[in-house]
Amino acid sequence: MQQQETDLALITAVLEGNTAVYTELVKRHQRFVFTLALRFTKNREDAEEVAQDCFVKAYRALGTFRQTSKFSTWLYTITYTTAMTHLRKKKLATLSLDEDESPIQPENHISSYTAESIEKKSGHVYLNQAISLLSPDDAMIITLFYKGEQSLEEMAGVLSIEAKTIKVKLHRARARLKEKLQYLLKDEVKELI
Repeated sequence: MQQQETDLALITAVLEGNTAVYTELVKRHQRFVFTLALRFTKNREDAEEVAQDCFVKAYRALGTFRQTSKFSTWLYTITYTTAMTHLRKKKLATLSLDEDESPIQPENHISSYTAESIEKKSGHVYLNQAISLLSPDDAMIITLFYKGEQSLEEMAGVLSIEAKTIKVKLHRARARLKEKLQYLLKDEVKELI
């Protein structure tokens, strides 16, 4: 399987009977689907279950994909609705700020430990922790916009909200993310001053 093949070419191949090609679509999108699911469930096992359900649902509904938008947008819509359904079923309690449950997982590869790389990783850790403290809606908007690189229009399609509303929600989510980062970094900021 060549890396240059587009999602649409892979979808066409799957619909024509080459179902083994679907694994390539899963490989391309599994990391981000898992990240979105984790933003909602705040639990690795639940996120894995939601992600798996998403890919099963997407496979079964692949014939309904209209190809008027990107496959990733369609898949993230499935992820959003599956995660919301999962949360409703479990009726998860929200995490308090005092709980120390971080969705950050250690990396499995060896890297050079320069001061710059450690500082960068530390920044990602704080950012991911701050995002995990946001409400599921805010976390989804931040994740779709920055990590998923979705446009406001694509996000509107995923969340079934107007693009203007997404823009306002994104602005407010950024402000809340800033507050969470300030909360997490208050000791470091004091040391710098």
